Amino acid sequence: MTHPKQLIDKKELKALVKYSPQHIARLENADLFPKRIRLGNNRVAWLLSEVEGWIDERIAQRDALNPIE
Repeated sequence: MTHPKQLIDKKELKALVKYSPQHIARLENADLFPKRIRLGNNRVAWLLSEVEGWIDERIAQRDALNPIE
């Protein structure tokens, strides 16, 4: 079963990723963070699944560096 794509706004993104908007933009420009989707002239959003995938990658990197013994 497929789930509908869910978009999150800047406020929701800030709750998930504790980075400033400027740092998020720098990461996006460096292709190190999911790209925003322009919804209108003054409105952007991100795909929740892509942001969650980015978070999962950070967790996997942490776990690879600090394996539980």
